Amino acid sequence: MTQEVNRREFFTQLGVTVGGAALAASGVSLLRPEEARAQQQPKGSIPDKPYKVGHMTFFTGPAAVLGEPMYKGHILAAEEINIQGGLLGKRKIETLKADEAAGTDANVKEMRRLKLSENVDLFTGITSSGNTPALGPVAEELKLLTVFVDGCTDFLFDKAVPNPHHVFRITNIQSADGTTAAVATAMTWPKVRTIAHIHPDYAYGRNAFDHFTISINKLIPGTKAVYEGWPKLGTTDFTSHLTNAIAKKPDLLFSSLWGGDYVAFYKQALRYDMFKKMKFSSTLAFGSAPHAIGKDHPEGIIAGVHANYYFNYPPNGRWPINDAFVKKYYERWKEYPNFQAEGAYVAMHMVKTAIERANKLIGGWPDDDAIISQLENLGMAGPAGYVYFRPDNHQGYKDTVIGFSMNSKQYDFQILDPQRMITIPIRNITAPPGWPKGEPTSTYTWIDKTWPKVG
Repeated sequence: MTQEVNRREFFTQLGVTVGGAALAASGVSLLRPEEARAQQQPKGSIPDKPYKVGHMTFFTGPAAVLGEPMYKGHILAAEEINIQGGLLGKRKIETLKADEAAGTDANVKEMRRLKLSENVDLFTGITSSGNTPALGPVAEELKLLTVFVDGCTDFLFDKAVPNPHHVFRITNIQSADGTTAAVATAMTWPKVRTIAHIHPDYAYGRNAFDHFTISINKLIPGTKAVYEGWPKLGTTDFTSHLTNAIAKKPDLLFSSLWGGDYVAFYKQALRYDMFKKMKFSSTLAFGSAPHAIGKDHPEGIIAGVHANYYFNYPPNGRWPINDAFVKKYYERWKEYPNFQAEGAYVAMHMVKTAIERANKLIGGWPDDDAIISQLENLGMAGPAGYVYFRPDNHQGYKDTVIGFSMNSKQYDFQILDPQRMITIPIRNITAPPGWPKGEPTSTYTWIDKTWPKVG
């Protein structure tokens, strides 16, 4: 990229799409949906003992509006596989659930117990970025095949597990979150100059601040942060942060609050007319179970979904895989899926596909190394589009998505406008393979060193 380009030219270089369905492949060999889900005739002798999966996510507290859909997506996939006879037609999936709300130290102990006492074959789940950097090294130590559904922090593979073997993660990497929000903000409100911030005071919030800031300063040179609020995760009263931010009269408030925290925040912000006094952009406002967002939510904000997935996109039958998933999920749970549900669902089908491929190569039940060899660089067409695990860092990648809030007669909760969704090819906003590790993340230093300032 040249060192000086105009804003429109740069967005064209990034491959930004608005409104239409951008579901291009990412340069890897991808499975057709029917191939990914078909039950293959296994080679060799397959044991019929259950395939145990430890699934940990938030079942209690304000984060449960993300965690419970994750579990439901996992169960939906497990039920689909089990009705076919199980993995390789013989091994039924048995899920052992654990509550992530217990805290990081307790979660580490529970992972150890699940492996050493319950003999789980696979570990999945995790919502919080505060947990994956602690659990990743333990999974490697235990040689426990692990597919994190979320816990998206770049630090997992940049620092905590820089050379992963047993650990994978299917959600988009967090740097894509803040960068996608910055691109959407710069496209929509290019005259923004003063920015207030309210973020949860832990890894996710701190990282979101960093990635948005480095990106927005490239896209809109001259922006200035006029307020930073750092409420603790699980905060219920945002009064001081709201009044302090409003007092600074910013052009924009950017936030990475999520789950029940975001719901409490936006309802309190309405009482202060905050959304009438400034623009608002977010990384994760609409990442919760869709029905958690009421009709009272302000329209026209930039509402992030962790750069991953929203249930009504692509619209109008353009992506039948998603249409089928939403229908199945709704019929099973009487609600619509969020990105956590989609991620957990796809994760189990990718593990199933890797097991089938390994079986075709070696026969019998494949060991973990054989399964891992097939997960690396595995691509699949899922409800959110094409997703693949990059072999160098075991990170899942799919094109990013963000949208604008709106009311619709079709739903009794607010949704994202399917005609205004913004998508960006993931390869254009994340550090490429081989990029040196840096502070605070590889993608941060890559943006800092390679993105031009635009005008």
